[in-house]
Amino acid sequence: MSGVLKSVDYEVFGHVQGVCFRMYAEEKARRTGVVGWVRNSRQGTVTGQVQGPEDKVNEMKAWLSSVGSPTCQIEKADFSNEREISKVDFTGFTTRY
Repeated sequence: MSGVLKSVDYEVFGHVQGVCFRMYAEEKARRTGVVGWVRNSRQGTVTGQVQGPEDKVNEMKAWLSSVGSPTCQIEKADFSNEREISKVDFTGFTTRY
């Protein structure tokens, strides 16, 4: 396992609201071992932040880009502000409203 901690912001585009995307994102994040948050945006996208070991963050990025919830249709996922961090800022992965 990599010792480097990463943080990345994300925005997922497509049919991602009203399809339990946030609930599945929370579940996937907990299973993967990353922390952060997820929320619906006013623009119809899902946004959030993921923090954790680099390999785990990469696993979550792949899930956000191509898997999502069973009935969602992901068009694309944008990742920004990716950086190394010295410690995580969150204690779990939560849905924000």
